[in-house]
Amino acid sequence: MQAATLIAPAKINLHLEILGLRDDGYHELRTLFYPVPMPCDLIEIMPSPDHDFYIRCAERPELETTSNLLYKAWKTFGEATGYRPGIFVALTKRIPMGGGLGGGSSNAAALLKWLNDEAGDKGLSLEALIGLAARIGADVPFFLLDGPAWAGGIGEELTPVEVDLSGATLVLACPDIHVDTAWAFGAWDDKYAAAGPHESLTSERWNTKNPSPVSPREMTNDFESIVFEEHPSLRDIKETLLTHGAEHAAMSGSGASLFGIFRDRDSATSAGQALEKQGIEIFQVDCP
Repeated sequence: MQAATLIAPAKINLHLEILGLRDDGYHELRTLFYPVPMPCDLIEIMPSPDHDFYIRCAERPELETTSNLLYKAWKTFGEATGYRPGIFVALTKRIPMGGGLGGGSSNAAALLKWLNDEAGDKGLSLEALIGLAARIGADVPFFLLDGPAWAGGIGEELTPVEVDLSGATLVLACPDIHVDTAWAFGAWDDKYAAAGPHESLTSERWNTKNPSPVSPREMTNDFESIVFEEHPSLRDIKETLLTHGAEHAAMSGSGASLFGIFRDRDSATSAGQALEKQGIEIFQVDCP
């Protein structure tokens, strides 16, 4: 086994519906995952002299525990296949935590793919690997794919789909706000679980429920009404993206990151600069 460096990209949810609470306590979702190359985490893997797992993360030392999804991926893969090499992992954390960008899930998927390649005859088929990934986390299976996908269930039932954003520019705003996913689901249950369908919190002035150019359906995020109420500054970020010309803007996952899709690159740059002046970290990506 040789040393390796893995790149773990982020994701955004172009659409997210919470369909209700399941009997098993999880929530039934319908969401459209879309991979984005920035921000990304780096995972450096080096062989360890024994058969154990070690992790270091200079930026976030609190991640150096067995609750990290990287450890869970290594342990789960080893239990399923018998291939469990001793490794030392150095994680460079660039994807904001609590931002709805799937950083931990992406890390786990990157390590699963690497382990599967290294396992040789003990490696799993993609279908089996996806099933294994679902045991680690609901978003992990998506990161085993190479492109966008609709997801159902708790996020593990995947249907790859073509999403044409060619020529568009994506502005991803990552404010220094941490939204706990478990809290967001609980707050949604308290407000909506018994009430049935509801309207997302949007601005009529900017008609934020207009369809994105990538889909004939309206694209919304059911978490916005909950999270914007708790963190009003996030709604302001969404409005800034829209006032600067975004054809669509929404929160990703349970937040706190938001994105805007622009057809004019100069408008995207202007939006990013306006938000950076407020101290908000911005990533700008030209879509292929």
